[in-house]
Amino acid sequence: MKKRGQVWVETMIYTLVAFALIAAVLFFVKPKVEEIRDQALIEQSLEVMKYFDSTILELGQSVSGNKREIEVGIKKGTLLIDGENEKIVFEMKSKYEYSEPGEIISEGSLNVSTEKIGDENKITISKNYSNYNLTFNSADESKLISSSSTPYTIFVSNKGGSPIIIDFEIE
Repeated sequence: MKKRGQVWVETMIYTLVAFALIAAVLFFVKPKVEEIRDQALIEQSLEVMKYFDSTILELGQSVSGNKREIEVGIKKGTLLIDGENEKIVFEMKSKYEYSEPGEIISEGSLNVSTEKIGDENKITISKNYSNYNLTFNSADESKLISSSSTPYTIFVSNKGGSPIIIDFEIE
């Protein structure tokens, strides 16, 4: 009878040790996995912003009335089309530190900055379009596009004028 109790106690101790090891691994591995996932999302967002930039520049050099469709998936963060200040800004909170906090780096024609906020970082990717007049639904206003499980369909068109009006519409 005494042997049976000892086996049961040993089994419980082994189970608790196994749970403790699993918890310790998750405690150290989960933040690293989140950081790697955020790094991939930032790289993907950079590619989307570069595509936006090339589309806007292409439309700016084309004839009035030209229109392009861009499908944008935002998994994390926000995209601001700022018609008042003629710029496009993507912001995201992340565990990943893309650059030194407070330092602005250039990724092609885009500016990328990292700002430390508590234990997270705010990554900002922006581009100023001072040569164009950016509008949203033909109005000189700003539009904040937040994260969504489904992609957005954004239409970008050249409305002509001087400076050239680049208009955005969301469907």
